[in-house]
Amino acid sequence: MYPFYSLLFGMALGFSLTVPPGPMNALIASESVVSVRKGIVTGAGAMSADLILGITVYLVRATVRVGGYVWVIYLLGTAVVAYMGLDMLRGRKKKPAATAGGRTYAKALVTGITNPFQILWWLTAGLAFAYLGGLLLFAGLFAAIAVWIVVFPLALHEGTRRRGNFAGIVSIVSACLMFAFAVFFAYMAAVSV
Repeated sequence: MYPFYSLLFGMALGFSLTVPPGPMNALIASESVVSVRKGIVTGAGAMSADLILGITVYLVRATVRVGGYVWVIYLLGTAVVAYMGLDMLRGRKKKPAATAGGRTYAKALVTGITNPFQILWWLTAGLAFAYLGGLLLFAGLFAAIAVWIVVFPLALHEGTRRRGNFAGIVSIVSACLMFAFAVFFAYMAAVSV
């Protein structure tokens, strides 16, 4: 694959990973209505999780086997996203914190590292693309993620600023998405045993 096409293909791949609704976008959305900074820091935590998973897959691409343990990934994801959904519902009644710090980043990093979608994406599609495009493909992928984790929080926060009730709606929808993914992950864990 030509270098330019590897980069473009990587960017398309990055947007395909980040744009669809999922636990990480629900978490980014719930933090973005509080502040743009919290949304971007959350996105940075999610991108760090992808970076860790991507580097791991790239380095061990010849030996990675999920095998019969995929149910553990789903079960861990169930617990994390259910907890995050509860946290979002509790958090919408509290006064939002004015600053974003290490806790926001760490929460997103842990959610990303334990998100079955991210883990399985890297162990399947990510692994396949590690063979195909090499480092330039991954550079494009992470460039797309970087764009998304800035544009998405900015757009959501602007919507919140213009419409006062938008923050509550985003929190409730984000929590419902988390619970839906928890149920789906629990189902996948049960059928994967």
